[in-house]
Amino acid sequence: MTATLIWILVVLVAIGLYLSWTAGRLDRLHARIDAARAALDAQLLRRASVAQELATSGVLDPAASIVLYEAAHAARQAEEEQREVAESELSQALRAVFAETQQVEAVREAPGGEAAARELTEAVRRVPMARRFHNDAVRAARALRRHRKVRWFRLAGHAPFPLAFEMDDEPPAALVERAS
Repeated sequence: MTATLIWILVVLVAIGLYLSWTAGRLDRLHARIDAARAALDAQLLRRASVAQELATSGVLDPAASIVLYEAAHAARQAEEEQREVAESELSQALRAVFAETQQVEAVREAPGGEAAARELTEAVRRVPMARRFHNDAVRAARALRRHRKVRWFRLAGHAPFPLAFEMDDEPPAALVERAS
């Protein structure tokens, strides 16, 4: 009788430790999502700021300046529900403005244009990486949250179900190919 109780206790402790480890892992994944989202937000803000700065610098032609400024402003001011759409529209505006290498060269030849073009190139390159890190963390958390043990024992607590950030983040080809 005593040996049976000891074995039951050992099994219950092992199950408790396993569930505790799983809950800790899920908590770390949620923290990773939060950190990745903060990094993504910072990169998106940087890209919009650089685009807005470039649009107001007088280096671009007036039509391109207006298109780029409006898209960058909309991306910076977008509510959370509209953020993905606004950021995708900024990506499209950047591709439209920098569709040809002549535009990139015109920016580089202007005073301070080399630094502005380099900063914009870095910003548009970092956004896809930040988005990929965020979405990978979301994918891992979702996979763990789908397990029965997580649902049955409510190991996720009250944390909201993580959502991926889906947007068009393709950089302008003329801007990126020149920097390579």
